Amino acid sequence: MIKAPAQSRSEPPVRCVGWREVVELPDLDIKKLRAKIDSGARTSAIHAENQEIFYRDDVKWVRFSFPSPDSKGRKILEAVVSDERKIKNTGGVPEQRVIIRTNLMVGSYRAKVDISLADRKNMEFDLILGRTALRVLRLMINPSRSFLMGDPVSKVTQKHAVNQ
Repeated sequence: MIKAPAQSRSEPPVRCVGWREVVELPDLDIKKLRAKIDSGARTSAIHAENQEIFYRDDVKWVRFSFPSPDSKGRKILEAVVSDERKIKNTGGVPEQRVIIRTNLMVGSYRAKVDISLADRKNMEFDLILGRTALRVLRLMINPSRSFLMGDPVSKVTQKHAVNQ
């Protein structure tokens, strides 16, 4: 029998999520967004169209449009570019993507996560949460369940914020 590694007393407990959850990206003013929890993806990805790189005070930013979950229109969003790197798409082909770092909330838990900007228009979910975000948030997946964390809670207590 294989034993699980002992958890140190200083580490927060691992929480169980379903294969899909409702999340919030408060820095981008995106509320109640359905996300697929995807352990097959290393980096999280969000649907982004019309990406445009620009500079503000010598800092690299990206502007992109995102389908607004609360209407039939699009939101124009801006974020600081954290990185640019090659990431394999769903077909396994590497493509250059812009990476942003933003707060993500699931249930009453919040953490800064890296999210790549990708064309996900043919996908069911506008956001996937990859392994890196799962590790930062200390989440484990129950593949037979959905929406275990409930809607994101706006008031996150300090003990539920993940330091990074």
